[in-house]
Amino acid sequence: MRTFITLTRRELAAYFVSLTGYVIIAAATFLVGLSFVVLLEQLGNDPSPMPVTELFYVTQFFWLIVMLATPVITMRLFALEKFSGTFETLMTTPVRDATVVLAKFSAALIFYVAMWLPVLACLFVIQHYARQSEALEPGTLGSLYLGIALFGALYLSLGCFASALTRSQMVAAMVTLMLGVSLFALGYLADKIPADAPWLAQMLSRFALFDQMHDFTRGVVDTRTVILYASLAFFFLFLTLRAVESRRWR
Repeated sequence: MRTFITLTRRELAAYFVSLTGYVIIAAATFLVGLSFVVLLEQLGNDPSPMPVTELFYVTQFFWLIVMLATPVITMRLFALEKFSGTFETLMTTPVRDATVVLAKFSAALIFYVAMWLPVLACLFVIQHYARQSEALEPGTLGSLYLGIALFGALYLSLGCFASALTRSQMVAAMVTLMLGVSLFALGYLADKIPADAPWLAQMLSRFALFDQMHDFTRGVVDTRTVILYASLAFFFLFLTLRAVESRRWR
């Protein structure tokens, strides 16, 4: 456990010491603030029948942040160490491969969740001026951040896997972006499936990220969704571990 904590702190420090981490946070904060400005302009003085958390989610800014931030967060995890030559030094120390993978993933997830904290400030502003108490209900907020963390974990695990496959950060980011967009598109394919294959449409509907995140923003937590995406994140972390261990076969 001590080794895991040490490695996690090392990876977190890399985010906050380098300029990249602050650029990511600044860009995400700007897009979050811009999304709320757009929402307020669209609403004007008209009351909204839905919580502001749900209003924020239906904008394109949310998925833009997820799609673009996760490749940048994860591209350096393994690729940079391979490129700089420190990867072999790290892996020859008395530490398990699984510990290294989990530490890097945990640091990326902590940084990712911290990146979304400015949403709370926006919700406080909305509640103060719009008197919309639903915006800060503990259940809704908890569900919102659970959804953010859950889908972030899936996309970050994709990024870890891509970064473990290459020495180039740019290649890792592009592969992560491609896999993330492909996964997002699976949910829309469910509506295109012919009626004579309902089982396929039902299976693809489980990957409808847009609809499932919609539930989280309303305070609805479906345990099937939690188990599915936690399992997918674990699967890609398992593939990452196998990619890391493959150095021994070369």
